[in-house]
Formats: sequence, C-alpha cells, structure tokens
Amino acid sequence: MNKMSPNGITVNDRSYPFPKTTAVAICLDGCEPAYIDAAIEAGLMPTMKRIREKGTFHKAHCVIPSFTNPNNMSIATGRPPAVHGICGNFLLDPETGEEVMMNDPKFLRVPTLFKTYYDAGCRIAIVTAKDKLRALLGNGLKFDEGRAVCFSTEKSDTTTMEEHGIENASDMLGIPVPSVYSAELSEYVFDAGVKLLKSFKPDIMYLTTTDYVQHKSAPGEKDANAFYAMFDKYLTELDALGAAIIITGDHGMQAKHKADGTPDVIYLQDELDKEFGEGATRVILPITDPYVVHHGALGSFATAYMKGADRDAVIAKLKTLEGMEAILTKEEAAERFELPPERIGDLVIISTTHKVLGTSADRHDLTALDVPLRSHGGLSEQTVPFILNRAVKNLPNAPELRNFDAYFYVTRAAAKV
Repeated sequence: MNKMSPNGITVNDRSYPFPKTTAVAICLDGCEPAYIDAAIEAGLMPTMKRIREKGTFHKAHCVIPSFTNPNNMSIATGRPPAVHGICGNFLLDPETGEEVMMNDPKFLRVPTLFKTYYDAGCRIAIVTAKDKLRALLGNGLKFDEGRAVCFSTEKSDTTTMEEHGIENASDMLGIPVPSVYSAELSEYVFDAGVKLLKSFKPDIMYLTTTDYVQHKSAPGEKDANAFYAMFDKYLTELDALGAAIIITGDHGMQAKHKADGTPDVIYLQDELDKEFGEGATRVILPITDPYVVHHGALGSFATAYMKGADRDAVIAKLKTLEGMEAILTKEEAAERFELPPERIGDLVIISTTHKVLGTSADRHDLTALDVPLRSHGGLSEQTVPFILNRAVKNLPNAPELRNFDAYFYVTRAAAKV
C-alpha cells in the first residue's frame, strides 16, 4: 500500500518522512568495504575518516544475486527482488522465452521511492553512470513539470527536458561526456550531484556509479585509492552543503582468477551438455549487460533451466564440480534470497569466492581482460558499506542491515535537521 500523509509517505509497506534537508543516497558500485578502509588508512579520505569517527560507519548485506540492477532497484524501492521483480541484469523472459536485458520498466512490479516522493510534491534528482539503469530509476517520474531530473553520465550530452528533465546535461552542468570504461564515468556522477544540489535543490537525490575501477583494481592499489580520494573530495562538498548522506554499495568485489592470472571459470553449459546432451539444459548468466569488457559476462551466480534433463540428476552432477558454494532449487533460492521464483530458472548456482560461472567457453570473449579478473554475484560479495554522515543510534549491522534500508535511515536523518 502506498500513501501520503502530512509527515511523509508510505511505499511498498515502509514509511519515510519528508526531509527538511536533501536526503542523498550514494551507491558505490562494486564497493567492497576494504576499498574505503585502505583509502582512509592511506590518508586519502579525510572526510570519510571524520564520518567514521563522528557519524555512522556500519556494514550491510546487499541482495543476492550481488549484481547491479537488482540491488539498485532494491535501494530505489526499499524492498528485495521478490517485491520489485528485478532479479538480475539479464534474464530468460518467461513470457517470450527470449534472453533479454532486465532494464525495461515493464519488469518492475512496484513504484519506486522516487515516484512516490515525487507524487507527494518533492523534487527528485537521479544521476546514474550507466544508462541501463536510467529508465528503471526514473520510472513514473514526470519531467515536464520541472521537479525531476534523471540522466546517465554515459549519455549526458543527449538529454532532453521531455525525457530527462534537463536539456543537454553536459552543457548545462559543464561535465564532459566520459568513456563508458573510465573512472570519469563515475566522477561526473558526483560532479553533477554537487551542481544539482546547489542549483536544482532536490529533496531526494540518488547518485549511482559504475564499478569499472573495482573490476580493475584491488583495495589499496593505486587506481583504487585514486578513485576513493576523488570521491572524498565530492563527499566533502556534498557534506558542506548540509545534505544528509548515506553511502552504500550494490555489491562487493573479489579476485576471480588463478595464480597465473587467468580467469578461474566453471563453464556450466559445457559441463551439462557433456553429461546430458545439448539442449537438455539452458544456463543463464544474470550478470550479462552491455558493459562486458571488464568482466567478460563472468560472475559467481547462474541459473539453469531444465529442458528435458532431470533436475535431481543435474544437481548431482553439479555437486561433483569443484568450486560450488550453493546449488539451490528455484523454491529454495526464492525463499533464501527473496527472489521472484518465476524469473530465476529451475536451479540457482553460486560459486565459491574466487571462481566464476560461465556458459560455454566459446561464448565468452575474454580478449579485452587486460588485468586478472575481478567480479561478483555470489555470497562472497554480499557485504557492502553502510555509512551516514550523521550519527544514528541503535543501528543494526549486517546481516540484519540491508543496503535497501538506505532511504529508511537517511530520510530520517534529513528530517531531524
């Protein structure tokens, strides 16, 4: 039930107050908590260090699969995938049988916090690095009334008032169009956030980045530290403007390679085809998205559909493979991870920390991987930061605390100002 009152809104059975200052949620894509710890210890994040000492510095769990789309939409709706319906970046559409990207708003089952706050009269600003999220995050907003902005830095030079609430965001905000495979794709999200906070003055803001750097660099490495030092500079500006800010992540990140630097892959479709014959099963990789250069569509979560093979026999075969952390039936996975069962296949397969799951070796182009593979999707990437620039008493920690609790806490912090 969604409703409004003089004091706030209720959406997807959770209540949120109207903020008195801007409530900003920042989703750092791929942010294993160790990245922030390493950058603080290196003296590169003075504002974050101050927040650790005087604000709220916790850890939370993201939703499984630990991929971008399901977690961003959980943050945007305040609920798990079983409620909002987005359970991967990619799925086998149960209505058509086609493999498709899960970035169409038709897959979203409930309204976002942004739409509900907008309908209550609030001003909304959303900036995403990846354009694949824009339509989902902006679903239900009206851009011709001057109270909503939603665009991606990936395509910031093509925005229009009718579709994004801002005409040519690159020119309007003075941000160049970055390469989609660059740290700047995320930096311009922060830059735009600061400028919109000053000029547009939203009540609710959402800034979400790309994990290009995290796929390339481990915590404490030069490029990773440079990224978090850059973020701290913009965090300083947002904090100085009086916003209530929460920082979390959509998932963590782990090394997924062998000692020689080659990806440590279990090619599930190849294994199942050898055992049961071609066409008896169909493996789907929900990590798949348009940005495969840095991960080769390899993650630690897969689903499998039975097309003639016996499910119990497939489970028995998978259990013989080294590197399996969990092999769950559709029903078990839906209950454990709060997923919509009709969208996840007959089996859910999760690999161990340093292994990834593929389909067939000939379907993965790994030539663009210029550094040892780092990826996500499994239980080992479930822990993310949960940091507020305001002190919050009696806040739980992971696993009770979830990344999709972000607006529940940051709007309350913003309402006390």
